Amino acid sequence: MYPGYSFFKIMDKFIVSARKYRPQNFSTVIGQSHITTTLKNAINNNQLAHAFLFCGPRGVGKTTCARILAKTINCESRDKNGEACNKCNSCVSFEKGSSFNIHELDAASNNSVDDIRALVEQVRFAPQAGTYKVYIVDEVHMLSQGAFNAFLKTLEEPPPYAIFILATTEKHKILPTILSRCQIFDFKRITANDTVEHLLEIVKNEKITAEKSALHVIAQKSEGCLRDALSILDKIVSFTSGNLTYANTLEHLNILDEDYYFKLLQQLQQQQLADALMLFDEINQKGFEGDTLLEGFSEFIRNLLVCKDPKSSVLLEVAEDFREKYIEYAKQIKTGWLITALNIINDFAISYKQARNKKLQVELLLIKLSYLNQALELTANDEGMSKKKTVDSIKTVSFKAIPSLTLDKKIPAEKSPETKTTAAAKLIIEEPIKKIETKQAVEPAPIPVSSIESSSTSMGSLNKIRKQIVINNNTSVNEKYLEAESLALAWNQYIDKLNERNNHSAVTNFKLAKTKINDNNHFDIITESVIQLKFIEAETTALIDHLHQFFNNRSIKFRLVIDESKIEQREEIKTISTKELYNTLTDQYPLIKKLKEKLKLEL
Repeated sequence: MYPGYSFFKIMDKFIVSARKYRPQNFSTVIGQSHITTTLKNAINNNQLAHAFLFCGPRGVGKTTCARILAKTINCESRDKNGEACNKCNSCVSFEKGSSFNIHELDAASNNSVDDIRALVEQVRFAPQAGTYKVYIVDEVHMLSQGAFNAFLKTLEEPPPYAIFILATTEKHKILPTILSRCQIFDFKRITANDTVEHLLEIVKNEKITAEKSALHVIAQKSEGCLRDALSILDKIVSFTSGNLTYANTLEHLNILDEDYYFKLLQQLQQQQLADALMLFDEINQKGFEGDTLLEGFSEFIRNLLVCKDPKSSVLLEVAEDFREKYIEYAKQIKTGWLITALNIINDFAISYKQARNKKLQVELLLIKLSYLNQALELTANDEGMSKKKTVDSIKTVSFKAIPSLTLDKKIPAEKSPETKTTAAAKLIIEEPIKKIETKQAVEPAPIPVSSIESSSTSMGSLNKIRKQIVINNNTSVNEKYLEAESLALAWNQYIDKLNERNNHSAVTNFKLAKTKINDNNHFDIITESVIQLKFIEAETTALIDHLHQFFNNRSIKFRLVIDESKIEQREEIKTISTKELYNTLTDQYPLIKKLKEKLKLEL
């Protein structure tokens, strides 16, 4: 017989493993030693609280521990470890479900005030046999607000023989006044290793053939819920007729084999795009949707990142057969590629639900990951990880190198702040072209062309630019300054240009605007409204070019100004309501009032 568990056989009917192998004492509870040890010590030291709150995920043993606690505190002959004997009258009646000292209430369906009042009425009666009366309220967060309030007083000051055990999966929904009256125990998820060990004991007892890797897949699928793991085990045993293998377990649970991920990673690293697309098509033909691939591949890359550091390798929750393979592949793949790939997959997973062509979405992801090595790499520097484009392997555009200038005047490397980054760099400062000082009354001496062309022939294009700069500087000799007549002439010429472009709205606003000269190179354009200003502002670039050409003076500037006196005059105009307008009209024309009254009109 399997120790520590109760076996139920009613007319040789099948009993699910979750009930058949339900723990019957604290020592057989899986993965909750921090709670079972505390409860046993409290029983042995006679320090039991009057109210407990067991909270945690589903299927981790909250209700089971509540029943074990209720049975143990009423046991007539506990052992030295604080466990129930399972032989006395109290334990036997509990096993048969006929104990009068233990009351269970499902708060999900009995959540009204009347249900709690009925429970409180039962608390008044002392136990006929045994020491304690235990009340287990499951899914206590489902109680209504009124039920919680009706429960408060009894929960705070119960009789000495009454103990309440509340169980919930959502502690945040329980009132703080309830929480403060209970000893809170937080149950944690069952680890994959504990689940696998428990499943191994069960299959051994049931004489079932099962591969450990298959049980590991079941443990991963259950996500820390032992009840789900046992339900999955029963289902696969029926599917395989008691012969569990890694392959048929994956087939039944609709999980993609990890060998596909290793093969896909190898193809992406070697830029075998065609093979990667064919592999995805094969996966798709087997009935796996794209989101299954995205979710599984992101978890696969996460496992590779975990294997990079021996400290974090303990977080790797995979079958023992694959552990060495993960570690081997993690050594070959760069961390930068894994991080970037994980980021890209996450973005595609978010947009996958909105995509109309979901297969194409996954294929685009594979294309992007295939060329990831030559598109981006992560380089480590003193400041951490930084992104850098790789141009060594791909060169789309080539530029002709311009030879560097070597002049006599140089700044020493140790005095230049720019040279601190690299010791081998030298900063060469080119002497600027001297500006030719010109006076308006004196004609400047022409610059000999030979002096410009005396440099090396390889710098022809640079010399042409220098020539043009010198020519532009020389044109300032014939420049004109602002005068009222010349400005008016230039202004009218620009209005003619606007007429030629059929920009009649701008013409109207330019004619309404006024100009005011401030000095030789600056003037104001005065407008009457913001709208007029906007029309002129739209022509700013073309207008300034026109003025520079007309006066041959690139120093001319203007600013746009709104005449505030015009705005104030407009603001003085008062808008009147419909009623005021009616009163004004009736004063001038009394017949309007008679017409309104005859026709019974309303404003």
